This record gives sequence, structure tokens and C-alpha cells, in this order.
Amino acid sequence: MRLFNNTTESETKSAYGTSTPASNAAKDTVKPAPESASPTNADRLVMVFPAAVVPPDLEEVEEQINRYLEPKIGAVLDIKPIDLGIWWDRTGLMYASGEQLDLVFTAGWMRFGDEVSKGRYLPLEELLQQYGQGIRQVLDPSIVEAGKVDGRIYGIVTNKEFASSKGMVLRKDLVDKYNVDITKITKLEHLGPVFHEISQHEPGIVPLQAKADRSPFTYMMQYGTFDMLGEGPGVLQRSESSMRVVNMVETAEYRKYAELMYAWKRAGYFNEDAATTKDNEFEAVKAGQAFAYAESLKPGFEFQASRDTGMPMVTIPLTKPYTTTADTTSAMFAIAKKSEHPEKAMQFLNLLYSDKYILNLLNWGIEGQHYVKKNGNMISYPEGVDSRTVGYNLNQSWMFGNQLNSYLWDNEDPNLWTEYRRFNDEAERSKALGFVFNPDKVKTEIATCNLVDKEFTPAVYTGAQDPSIILPMYMEKLKAAGADKVIAEKQRQLDEWIVQRKEAL
Repeated sequence: MRLFNNTTESETKSAYGTSTPASNAAKDTVKPAPESASPTNADRLVMVFPAAVVPPDLEEVEEQINRYLEPKIGAVLDIKPIDLGIWWDRTGLMYASGEQLDLVFTAGWMRFGDEVSKGRYLPLEELLQQYGQGIRQVLDPSIVEAGKVDGRIYGIVTNKEFASSKGMVLRKDLVDKYNVDITKITKLEHLGPVFHEISQHEPGIVPLQAKADRSPFTYMMQYGTFDMLGEGPGVLQRSESSMRVVNMVETAEYRKYAELMYAWKRAGYFNEDAATTKDNEFEAVKAGQAFAYAESLKPGFEFQASRDTGMPMVTIPLTKPYTTTADTTSAMFAIAKKSEHPEKAMQFLNLLYSDKYILNLLNWGIEGQHYVKKNGNMISYPEGVDSRTVGYNLNQSWMFGNQLNSYLWDNEDPNLWTEYRRFNDEAERSKALGFVFNPDKVKTEIATCNLVDKEFTPAVYTGAQDPSIILPMYMEKLKAAGADKVIAEKQRQLDEWIVQRKEAL
């Protein structure tokens, strides 16, 4: 097994520690692994996914997975986490070389359509039909459809929340201190007086922590008001019934929120480095330097935010739950076209949806060593172990298989997965749910437009420039970069998709 991150080989080796043996009390609850602990003739599957940290006990967990996996499908798993900062370089080399690659994490936000257009993934219909019975039992057919590009399935969607509500996360102690009635905050602009109160009476605390790609603007506009329809310019307005693709920067909603950000910036509500910082917003809250930040919300998110910041947090949803193709494709696995064992790869994916034991082994490690079972599906750390010292915790259960089969930690809502199901069922669905844009014909224009976005959006999203001045300049450069051509191509593909859907009914 080889591990890829930003550390050197010697640094990676030195990061490995000695595993804590399972307690005797836990042994009775551990599902016994098959006897063939060292498979030698099994096919090898290589799986890659982004991970900021390589768990010290990954190799030990991988061995446990393979003891269980080999008798079931005649294959063993070679797990290769890759730091997101080098993901494209590293996976690009894997595709270009003779190095084995079978299972690849992908997502709408990770150039899914572009990777398909490069021919890097296998179409999966036949494999899914033959080996994906568990997947098809778990996923609604409309969700399976979200993994399609040009009528073929290339990604198997993770079963998790398929909707999102955009809003704000706030420190509960300050909400209570200033008697803020969060039930009366239903629009982003309602937060202005709250931020004013914090700015006047809490020196050293920034009312609103943000960064260029994660400000209230990006959540309310890019994710709360429009369906972005994939890469490049061209969106559908959520509030409109038409299927007309428009340029977001030209809309009244875009100008409205740009002006609000500008007003908040002048009032001193933003952190000074909002347009340039790369730090996570919750880190400033954790350090006692900020009050609130924008987020994509889902059931139980206040628990996650409280863990991230180390203090009680409350959430304020500002949009109703909404499902777009981007939401349903936010976590998928593809099978590489160069896969040496595509049938076994699909069989393994199927187990992640149908076999609770192997899913939780991948998510949380070895029972008794990395976690202990409590009531039902609730788990906690073994005695003497915490999140800083545990040898294995990917903390990425949203990536794999059927997340609703994943164990929950004892500080989470035991009914969380029921809430997820309700959240999915009640969400409004985009008119273009299931449409995946193929950018192949306008890749040059998209790349040029992306450079224009990079030039202008930090200032717009964090209120650094007057919208009356910067937006006309931004729009002019987008058009010169070929935005209208991209929008026309999106409209063409969307129109074809609509016809195909009608013919399929």
C-alpha cells in the first residue's frame, strides 16, 4: 500500500504509531473476520479519494477489510488517500501511466463532466445491472440518473442528504447574550442589525467571518437562488418556471446581494482579509475572533459546527431545502476506464451500500480499538482515546456508499438518519434535476471565463468594491471571454435533455 499526501515517504512512515489493542470487553461485539487473513491469489482493487489526513492505522484497517472482503468477492482493496492539493496532478499521472487505478472518488464539484469527456470513466449500466443489486435497492432511480452524462451512467451516487438549505451559523453564547430571536430572521438582510450589535459591543470579534469563495453571497446566490448547471456561466433561476439559461451576473438578484455585501463591508462587519484568506471560517470562531459565518445546512449541522468550533453554535436556514444535480452528485465513485477488475470494483461498491459491517470498518476503523458501540448505532471513543489520539477516523462517511448505514457518534442526534430522509423527501427539486452539462465543446471559453471570475468575484463576494462600478466591468469581460457561447451550449444540451426525458416517459 502506498499513501499519497504532501509529506515525504520518511515523514509518512514516522507518522505511523502503535495501535491500541482492542479491549476484552469489546471483543464479543466485533464481527469475526473470515479466516483467510493473508489472501495471496485475490485480485487487487486500487481505490483513491481525497483526504487531508492519512490515518496512522490505515494499513491495519485495510488488512481487516481484506480479511473480510477476499472471501466475499475474491478481491482485496488497496486504499490510497490523496491530498486534495495534489489530487489533479497525482490522478493525472495515474491515468497517463501504467499504474493501476480502479475506483475513483468524483463529484459535480470535482469536474465530473470534464473527466467523463476525457474518457477516464467506464459507463456503468451493465455492471450496475449485474452486480449492483444493493445499490439499486437503496437509491431511487431518479438519484441514480444524476450520475449520467450524455445518457450514460458514469458515477454511483453516495446515499446521503440530497438537498441543501443555505444559511448562517452563529455563536450561541452571543445569540443568548443579546437576546437575538433567530426565529424572526428569515432573510439575509435581517442579520444587519445583529451584526451591528456585535460590532458595537464585542471588540475583537468580527461579526461575519468569510472568504472569497465562501461568503453569504456565494451561498445565497450560487447555491440558494440558482441551479448552477455545472461548470461555466449559465444558470437556471430557482424562482422561475421557464427553462431559460441566463447569465447570473446580469440578474437583479445578483446585484441585490452584491450591494448588501458592499454595505456590510463599509459597515465593518467582514473580516479585513475576507477577499484573500484561505483559512476555514470556523477556525476564527474557534479562536474567539468571529461571531458568524455562512454555510450549507442540513439536519444536525449545529452538532458538526459545534465540534468544529469547540463551542455551542446555532444555525439559521435562509432558504428552503432544494435538490439540484450538484447536490445529488456531491459525492460519487466512478470506475476508471483503465480498471483491471471492473466487475470486482462494482461488487465492492455494492457492498458499501448493502453491507453495514464493511462500510463502518472503512468509515470508523476497528471496533474496540478505534471506537466502541453504545446503544443501537451510536458509538464513542474507547477509554483513553479521543479525536486527537485515535489511530483511525477518516471523518468522511459522506463519501462512501450508504451513509444512512453509518454509525453515529454519541454527541449526535440518534434520529439523524430519519431526519435526513425527511429532509430529502420534503426538498424542492430543481427543474433540471438529473441534467449533467458536458463542457467538452466549450472548454476553452469556460477556462477563460474562470480567469475572469477569479479576477472579479473575490471583490464582489466580500463587498470590497462598489457594485455599480465593478459589475459592468465584470460583465463586459465575461462576454469577451465567451460567456454567451457557453450559455448557448448549456441551453442546447438542456433542451435536448428535456426532449429525451419526455420521450422516455
